[in-house]
Amino acid sequence: MTIDELRARAAERQQTCSQIKKMIVSRLDLEIDPDWITDDQPLFGRGLELDSLDVLELYVAIEAEFGVALYDSEMAVFGSVSRLAEEVNPALRA
Repeated sequence: MTIDELRARAAERQQTCSQIKKMIVSRLDLEIDPDWITDDQPLFGRGLELDSLDVLELYVAIEAEFGVALYDSEMAVFGSVSRLAEEVNPALRA
């Protein structure tokens, strides 16, 4: 992979993560700035403290916005913004 390809991939990852952060804040009506969410911050537990209802809302939002259907076996993708970005944008997978 060339340096230009790496830069393009990094820019695409940043854009996808930013889009997901904005979607999380908007869809879940969180009173925080999307920029406060880090890419690797846990979405559950000590992270954003989301719950199972939030997962359902995000599931619907991801399907609508990215056209990606997630299945029960893939629920681990809700671990962080970065993990979600890799799932909704296959070009970001290593």
